[in-house]
Amino acid sequence: MSVINNIIVSVVQVMPKSVVGFFSRKYIAGESLDSAVSLVKELNAKGMYATLDVLGESVTNEEEALRAFENAMKVFDAIVEHNLDANISIKPTQLGLSFHEQFACEQIRKLVKRANEIDNFVRIDMEDSQYTDATINIYKSVFEEFGNVGIVLQSYLKRSYNDTVILNKLGTNYRICKGIYVEPASLAYKDKQMIRDNFLKMLECMFKNGNYVGIATHDEYLIDNAYRMIKELNIPNDKFEFQMLLGVREDLRNKINNDGYKIRIYVPFGEDWYEYSIRRMQENPQIAGYIVKNIFSFNK
Repeated sequence: MSVINNIIVSVVQVMPKSVVGFFSRKYIAGESLDSAVSLVKELNAKGMYATLDVLGESVTNEEEALRAFENAMKVFDAIVEHNLDANISIKPTQLGLSFHEQFACEQIRKLVKRANEIDNFVRIDMEDSQYTDATINIYKSVFEEFGNVGIVLQSYLKRSYNDTVILNKLGTNYRICKGIYVEPASLAYKDKQMIRDNFLKMLECMFKNGNYVGIATHDEYLIDNAYRMIKELNIPNDKFEFQMLLGVREDLRNKINNDGYKIRIYVPFGEDWYEYSIRRMQENPQIAGYIVKNIFSFNK
């Protein structure tokens, strides 16, 4: 099936943009902030939380980074205006990390300051390995001033368990995920089970040190083992949440919600939806498979 899905990815990339947009909209809230707000309201009505993400990354100049900053600030305004149960995720390269670390750090600091003023939270996303050290440095710098900020660690990176041990000392709020970027074998595990094992090893370390964890996965094996660990370690419900992508494994999402666990849905939106769609399909070919199934079942 994975071979078929990889072939589908190649096919989807040459489809007209309008076609990709029509069948990708299950996974993207739309181009506008208003469309994202409407979707978050629907999730909140079901007892689910959201992380809003204005799409875009790897900007190359200050003008683009400042535009991204202003768009993120508008998200905070919308959260307050509509009383949304939501926070935001930001990518450091979207705010200038690819060309100036200190500039990016200052933009992130101002966003976290604004979030602090409205009793909200900022999640600093983790990107590919060339930015890992800088992202952790920015997180530490901002965390020293404000506590309402968290970071992401990826279990496929071999360094991540050691990063967990170090960041635990700060009382870090984590999102833990497998990781999606293509990395060399010298830096990242390539075996599926090794990635899973490291995920659970990191999760246990985070829990045992009393940290808050966003368990971000669609992998039933990891979710089942997280359930087990939560019960065995007697982890209170206010020390963790599950996190999933919009439109992916909604059956599993609903089960977690019905089981009484907090679940947060990652809600991407913005003008860069097409690039995000293609990248997501490359990272997770199963999504491309879902899209093609929708195409062939559309007229049924």
